[in-house]
Amino acid sequence: MLHDPSHVPQIPMEQEIILTAQEKSVLRRLGSRIAEIAALPVHKEKARLWQKMNDLTQERPMVWINEIPWHEMNVNDELTLQTNHQWARELETNLRRTIYQWEHMPCDMIVNNYLDCPVVYHTTDFGIVEDVDTAHTDAQNEIYSRHFKIQIKDPEDIEKIKRPQIRYMEKATQFSFDAMQDLFTGIIPVKKVGQTHIWYTPWDFLIRWWGIEEAMIDLCLRPEMVHAAYEKMVDAWMDELDQFEALNLLSLDCNNTRIGSGGYGFTSELPGRDFNPDHVRPINMWGCSNAQILTSVSSEMHWEFAIEHDLRWLKRFGLTYYGCCEPLDTKADILARIPNLRKVSVSGWADVERAVSNLGDKYVLSRKPSPAIFVSWDPDEARKQLTTFTQAAKGCNFELIMKDISTVNYHPQLLWDWADMAMKVVGEG
Repeated sequence: MLHDPSHVPQIPMEQEIILTAQEKSVLRRLGSRIAEIAALPVHKEKARLWQKMNDLTQERPMVWINEIPWHEMNVNDELTLQTNHQWARELETNLRRTIYQWEHMPCDMIVNNYLDCPVVYHTTDFGIVEDVDTAHTDAQNEIYSRHFKIQIKDPEDIEKIKRPQIRYMEKATQFSFDAMQDLFTGIIPVKKVGQTHIWYTPWDFLIRWWGIEEAMIDLCLRPEMVHAAYEKMVDAWMDELDQFEALNLLSLDCNNTRIGSGGYGFTSELPGRDFNPDHVRPINMWGCSNAQILTSVSSEMHWEFAIEHDLRWLKRFGLTYYGCCEPLDTKADILARIPNLRKVSVSGWADVERAVSNLGDKYVLSRKPSPAIFVSWDPDEARKQLTTFTQAAKGCNFELIMKDISTVNYHPQLLWDWADMAMKVVGEG
């Protein structure tokens, strides 16, 4: 996530990364395992299949698991960290999770034959941090209940929203790259990677500052104030995107980068003919948007208070993805007005038959089976959810994305079983 509304982004440290011999040994061993996995020929075949789906010439549906409750997944210390340096622990976490997912629930995941070294930058964000009361049922879980305290009440409060300022941290980037080169030279290549897909979602931020009930009422009572606030958010994101482009900090996402709330972005249509490999621009990339809080409003209001504003953002990209948890099966009319739309979310709240009828011949359907199945595991019901959609969407281009998994009740095997089941349903088991 580019922005996290829960805190002010801290300025990264610019200092040399010095690791112990033990830490280097741990990371090199994990890097070697990644290299072994990445060398398997199946990844090229999976990439080809993802590309065919995103090009609307699908050979079979694709399956992927994301947003995993990692705090419940550790088996035989496979996720137990053995390093102490903060930079090393972050790298070790990513490596261990990649290996774990490949070995237990790979579905159609792809492992690169190189390691990413993310460029380091600092953003000042949007000027407001959410003020919340929280309630936890599991102290280890990053998913918890929040009550948002209102910070935007009157039109003058809109001025609290600021345009982010990006600062490229060249020294910090080079320190990280040098450390990874020292670790992995002769094991697996390391590549600097800039900002890839951007999760653009103004409404997800506004409701944290405005209040959900208050914002929905103001759609009717104070529409001009809502428009002004939303437009200021679009301006902020657009300004930030301009800075990313000017600083040459963007990287391609037509690869195994997550797109929107769905799967990978492989496609033959990007980066497009107008592409300079030395300077990636938004037109070479995927864009996305959503308005989850507008689930219950009409198509006309959804257009007026979200998509009509979002078009300024979406038109800058080569292809786009729309939606997340909001059901869009009744809103095909407004989705058709997004000129470069390629993928549409079909959440667990959508009517399957209507979604397939209204959307299935135009876009990739990004189907999200309900993760609630893991709370009270019923394999027959889990299989029914998968087969009902795959049968209804036969002849369409679609992916099955299991996400938003708050818990598996500390039974990771359930997620592994779902992965095996889903692959069998799409014909690869």
